[in-house]
Order: sequence, then structure tokens, then C-alpha cells
Amino acid sequence: MTADNQAWLGALREKIDQIDATIQNLITERAEIANEVAMSKAKAKTGGVFYRPEREAQVLRAVKERNDGPLSDEVLVRLFKEIMSACLAQQKPLNIAYLGPEGTFSEMAAYRFFGHAIKAMPESTIDQVFAEVEAGAADFGVVPVENSTEGAVNNTLDMFLSSPLKVCGELDLPIHHNLMSKCESLEQVKVVFSHRQSLAQCRAWLRNNAPHVETIAVSSNAAAARKATFTEHAAAIAGESAAAMYGLNLLHTDIEDRPDNATRFLMIGKQLLAPSGADKTSLLVSATDEAGILFHILKPLNDHGVSMSRIESRPSKQGRWDYVFFIDVMGHAEDEAVASALRAMSRHTKHLKVLGSYPQSV
Repeated sequence: MTADNQAWLGALREKIDQIDATIQNLITERAEIANEVAMSKAKAKTGGVFYRPEREAQVLRAVKERNDGPLSDEVLVRLFKEIMSACLAQQKPLNIAYLGPEGTFSEMAAYRFFGHAIKAMPESTIDQVFAEVEAGAADFGVVPVENSTEGAVNNTLDMFLSSPLKVCGELDLPIHHNLMSKCESLEQVKVVFSHRQSLAQCRAWLRNNAPHVETIAVSSNAAAARKATFTEHAAAIAGESAAAMYGLNLLHTDIEDRPDNATRFLMIGKQLLAPSGADKTSLLVSATDEAGILFHILKPLNDHGVSMSRIESRPSKQGRWDYVFFIDVMGHAEDEAVASALRAMSRHTKHLKVLGSYPQSV
């Protein structure tokens, strides 16, 4: 390297050092202001609500709007998420319950949504996640609700039949499955453990590449990885982090049948959120048993120009062949069009419950 190149690199590194110092000073200033906001809220007796998902969504949308590169929107959102998480944790780290154990995609979703400055609380079942939030032991919970390949997570939907909790946010998480084992090759594997949803999402790959193995469903992918460490000739399907966590060899990566495989997670809590500007509303509807009832329930959405993004039916648990509908619509329940549509829908239902209005996944 020539002397001119060394001088040029030295000047660039000095400039980077100056920028780093400026960034650090600005982050410190932001943290101090965030502390002042928290103290102001405490004096105003707002009930201890320091974290507002709708406000965070507005900040992250602004980050994406300002971005002219070279870093991607995803990278910048992740950086700002961690800054906000750390600033919030000055007052009190959020307690976040999720479907554990450690190493699950639910844990990944919790950190992706709330940042790493939280107290993560792995729970053994989706029911327990709801219970911890209802009891106040956790500020929020993270639960899977649907997969782009395999559809709805029925246990989560069923919990909303009796739970008073609200939906406070959503996250679409790309899901990549990996085959991991203590074995050195796939030929040595005789049994594969994984969550039933993950087994289903890798069904074709397993059929084509491992027709000789037995598949056994377990409570979570992390539990599968842990089980594979103690079972001879066993493998697990899980996220890449589980391989490092449990000391397993990655035999094959990205074995999901669809490359666009993703799971949608819901953030559940006790808050009713104000509009953020780009929201979604989840509804629980029970209908009377009459001809054309679904048409009458959904027609007000069309009449008021409200877009429906999802509908699922589930047994109501109230009687044989009695069903409820879970419906997602675009917009906030306080928006004029959505509010008008809900009033019209309620005339054709036995019960209509707003499960929550929350920011669309950023």
C-alpha cells in the first residue's frame, strides 16, 4: 500500500471515529429525553404505561421513509428498534412471555419486535403465555397465529374465546428450517423431532430426501433440538440458533418446502391502542344460524370500503356445530369507515368483539 493510500485510509478512519462519537452523543441525548418522558408520564399518573406500540410504529415508519440507502430498511429498523428498546429499559425492562423454550422462532419474534433490552420469559404452552400476561407477570406475550404454508395456529385463536387480552401488534417473521443432529450425515439419522407445524412445512423435503426416517412431533422446535442431543441417531428441525445453542451439526439448511415460508406472530397485552396511521383490526364474531348469515356479516365491509385481509372459522365451544369467525380488516376501529362497518355488522351477529386495533407489521 502506498503512502498516499495509507494517508487516505487514515483520514477516512478518523472521520468514522468522529461520526461514531457523534452517534454515541446523540444516543445518550435520546436516552436522557426518553427518561424525561417517562418521568412526565409517571407524574401524570398514566397507569404506568410507558411503552406505546403505536408510537413506536410511527417512529419506525419515519425511519423507512427517510432512508435513501445504502443500508436497507430492514437493517435501519432493527438498529432503531434496539435503540428504543435500550432507552425504554432505563425505566423498566419489559417482561415478555413467549412460547419457549429458548431457541424457538417465538423467541426470535419477541426480540425482533421488542428489541433485546427485555426480560424474556419462555413458557411451555400458548395457554401459559396468555396466563402470564393476564396475571400481570408479563407486560406482553408473543404467540404464533398463522403460517403462510400451513395456515392458522388454532390454539392461539381458541384462547381469544375466553381471554380478555387484546392484540397490540403483529410481526411477519420469515421462517427457515434446518436439519441438525449429533450425527455427521443424514444417512445416520433414523428419527427426526420437530413441532408438528415445522414437520408439515418440510413435508416434501423429508419425503424426497429422507424417506427412511421416522418423524415425531414435539412441543417446540427448541425442545426437538434438545431431544436430539440425547437421542441416538436422532435429528431435529429447528432454527439455526438452536444448533449453536445445543451443539448440533447443521446437516441441511433451508429445508422448508416454500422459500417464502413465514409465520405471523401477535403481540398480546392489556392495552387498547390509539390509531397509528396504518393499522389493522382483529374481530371475533359469533353468528346466528340462518341462511346467508356470513354474507350479511361481511357486506358492511364492502359497503363502507373496508378491506378484509383474513377470515377463519373455529368451533365456539358453546355447542355442537356452533362456530365463530375471526376476521382481520384494514384500518383502526376508531376510523370512521371501520366504525360504521362494525355498527352495521353487529346487527347480524350474536356477539362482535374487537380483539384489538394495532399497527400493521413494519
